[in-house]
Amino acid sequence: MNIILDLLLLLIIIVYSYLESLVKVFIPQRRKSVAGEIVLITGAGHGIGRQTAYEFAKQKSRLVLWDINKVKKEVGDVTIVVNNAGTIYPADLLSTKDEEITKTFEVNILGHFWITKALLPAMMQRNHGHIVTVASVCGHGVIPYIIPYCSSKFAAVGFHQALTSEFEALGKTGIKTSCLCPVFVNTGFTKNPSTRLCPVLETNEVARRLIDGILTNKKMIFVPSYLSIFLTLEKFLPERALAAINHIQDIQFEAVVGHKTKMK
Repeated sequence: MNIILDLLLLLIIIVYSYLESLVKVFIPQRRKSVAGEIVLITGAGHGIGRQTAYEFAKQKSRLVLWDINKVKKEVGDVTIVVNNAGTIYPADLLSTKDEEITKTFEVNILGHFWITKALLPAMMQRNHGHIVTVASVCGHGVIPYIIPYCSSKFAAVGFHQALTSEFEALGKTGIKTSCLCPVFVNTGFTKNPSTRLCPVLETNEVARRLIDGILTNKKMIFVPSYLSIFLTLEKFLPERALAAINHIQDIQFEAVVGHKTKMK
């Protein structure tokens, strides 16, 4: 009998969740204040990290440079961390050096673990904070010639989702999480990117969307937002249809293939 009640409750929750999502489409969500919050952004010297720092400065947050001991001593406990540092080596797998694979995972995912573990105890004690994972659309779907990057971003998305689940299990609902997943961004890391279906984004646009997501406690932030529709469709389309979509997208960028740089 309990299983029947649980299933009925689940059905009610599902219907309520869909209605709630529908309402949020038409009614703007309340934005929280991050004024005075101590914000740490990795990789803030350029690209998305630099623009995100500017956006937080507009919100009157306190920005700090990365040195965990110095931060705690001089400004206090970090309440918002943006794990943004990233790297990419466009090449086919056999042309990718072993040290490049290692570096990709060290920067794109292992760094998230070490930084979050260093800052999390204070957040757990206060049940207050926000952990932001900068991933990529490549954390949901793959692109040839960047296998280590895609793999590391899948891991970053998994890190975000598992961490979110763990906070809920521990009752630490005051610690929020967000995951940023943009398409190609004009940061200079990938040379001459282009695609038919999605624009190459500028860092200031991505940073603004990230800040909006943080202020409204949005879990998954896709840029552009219609990416979520494509990713949902991918779960239901057959392989032949997916291959046709990939062909239409015509994603191109400079990559080392066969130890020679080519447009792929």
